[in-house]
Amino acid sequence: MKLKIKIAGQKVHDVGYRYFLMSNAIDLGLKGFHARNRTGETGPEVIALVEGDEETVADFKKMVEARKPEHSQVSHIAFEEYKGDVMKTESYAQICSAIQLNKAIPVLLEIRDNTKNTLEEIKGMREDVQPGYGMNFRQMQLDINAIKERLGMS
Repeated sequence: MKLKIKIAGQKVHDVGYRYFLMSNAIDLGLKGFHARNRTGETGPEVIALVEGDEETVADFKKMVEARKPEHSQVSHIAFEEYKGDVMKTESYAQICSAIQLNKAIPVLLEIRDNTKNTLEEIKGMREDVQPGYGMNFRQMQLDINAIKERLGMS
């Protein structure tokens, strides 16, 4: 059995709706699944195609009607029979993983670069700190406070 699901509403994009649907499709064991965002005549929509045995598709349909991602705002859900091909669920999951990695890589590179810059700043500050504090705890505290101030942590 194949089904096309149209989920429309003010906030159905950028709330993880496709990943929410995909994880439920995997959990239920749907043979086929594909979802995409689009802008319909009335605004944002998520279109999902599902394939599986009649009971599993019915369970998925009930889940779609009963649950949604936390920050979504849904105004309408429509179901219709579908005759075309539906991507295998595993293939769709692999594509989603690649998309998420593609989004994460620039952020991870920025974090890495910021960490390198911060470490270089700290190394530069260490040269200002005199060795051999011994038991002079007060001087050590003053130097720590100076380092924190230069880092903007005070």
